[in-house]
Amino acid sequence: MNSMLYQAFQNQMDMTEPWRTGAANALKYLNLVPQNLVPQGRSDRVVSRLSAALELVTRARLTYTRPPYGIDSVRVGNRDLRVSEEIAYATPFGSLLHFRKEDGPEQPRLLLVAPMSGHFATLLRGTVKTLLQDHDVYITDWHNPRDIPVGEGRFGLDDYTAHLIEFLGQLGPRPHMVAICQPSVSALCAAAIMCEDDHPSRPATLTLMAGPIDTRIAPTKVNEFAKSKPIKWFEHNLINYVPVQCKGAFRKVYPGFVQLAAFVSMNLERHIKQHMDLHNHLVKGETEKAEAIKTFYDEYFAVMDLTAEFYIETVRDVFQDHLLPQGKMQFRGRAVNPAAVRRMGLMTVEGERDDICSIGQTLAAQELCTGVRAYRRVHHMQAGVGHYGVFSGKKWNNEIYPLLRDFVHVNS
Repeated sequence: MNSMLYQAFQNQMDMTEPWRTGAANALKYLNLVPQNLVPQGRSDRVVSRLSAALELVTRARLTYTRPPYGIDSVRVGNRDLRVSEEIAYATPFGSLLHFRKEDGPEQPRLLLVAPMSGHFATLLRGTVKTLLQDHDVYITDWHNPRDIPVGEGRFGLDDYTAHLIEFLGQLGPRPHMVAICQPSVSALCAAAIMCEDDHPSRPATLTLMAGPIDTRIAPTKVNEFAKSKPIKWFEHNLINYVPVQCKGAFRKVYPGFVQLAAFVSMNLERHIKQHMDLHNHLVKGETEKAEAIKTFYDEYFAVMDLTAEFYIETVRDVFQDHLLPQGKMQFRGRAVNPAAVRRMGLMTVEGERDDICSIGQTLAAQELCTGVRAYRRVHHMQAGVGHYGVFSGKKWNNEIYPLLRDFVHVNS
């Protein structure tokens, strides 16, 4: 990849911003026109089509700031409790965000570990809201590297694991940890190191959901792509510099817009159809249907870069060299020993139709953690769900979550 591609992309976004601003102002004007001044019939249809087209123009952009979680309250038992967000601890690269329930009962403290995969941790807002019913929830709210000055240093795979250890230390004794997808590897490493050190905040339970513990098992297309090129290819073709307009100027990253482009290309026809449907819903005044599509894309088009070192080390150590399942993983020069995980509950969850992390890849953690007693092990394969269905949607809420909740409470 041309090292200036990100800069060129940012310049293009900046140059076209006046068009989006102009469309937004025109749309605002149209919305202010009284209904009785708009002629009925053909003129009315022209105005509605123009309004819909203007809205699509205003939305033709990516955002690089975290969307709001939007969790203002949660039902606990027979009460609706107010929820507020508090930063319990922070580093330049991430915040330990606490969803504090006002006048809530004492509940197991739980750290939800969000992936760094091109989107913000808000992608897990539905997961958070469900967990809040029965847990005191914290989340790893990762910061966008494009906003972190180069002087703050590097952030690699070891640094991610170190953050988990540091965050758990803030939660006090016997917290619980739930890792979604990619960070399952770091979560298992953190648990092993903390157990070996007899850390007072080592987790009481570790739940790994759709995580790539051993990608040699039934490799998916994602796994095959990671192994199809030498690591130098990823460095030369996918790593770029943060544009000069940003606080993190000249930091080397895997740009979020490149990741998004890859995701969109996999289902291009579907995304085109969704935007055509959005236009038609807006024209017809079908507000609820239009809002559902807009809400999805507000999140989908909010992208986060990955530091170059984190991305490259993850591809190399997890997907190419399979260091953890081969007993070769290290944390800051120290061997990681999953057999050291003791006095801890271990739950693994997989989805039957997961095309990103296939069946068996997460289950592999059960074989690695030989120190966990049999009665503290739980594995669940959820029928009828893909990757995202493991931690969001109806089957997560109605079938997977009750198992996780009971597992945490039994081991608290």
